[in-house]
Amino acid sequence: MPACYRLGPEGLSLYLRVTPNAGRDAVEGVEIRDDGRAVLRVRVRAVPDGGKANAAVLALLAKALSVPRSSMALTSGQTSRLKTVSIAGDGPALAHRLDAFSIA
Repeated sequence: MPACYRLGPEGLSLYLRVTPNAGRDAVEGVEIRDDGRAVLRVRVRAVPDGGKANAAVLALLAKALSVPRSSMALTSGQTSRLKTVSIAGDGPALAHRLDAFSIA
């Protein structure tokens, strides 16, 4: 199964598919897209207006992965549903936490 992240020297890059304006905040699991890429599906109640949904995504991921919000940064996909988030820290430990999410 392909991973929804890429390890780097300072942490990892996490690939997401975000659904804003959802009924609940949730990390739903890994999804394999039609092109074969794996993404982590995330739903947030926040609306995609003025960066509110992006902020909600980062807060939700920080809580789900038990990392400080300050260690995360949105590196691509500001206005897209497909996003990349970089997370600074121990990459293998973060990868182990992400592997706990099952395929959606």
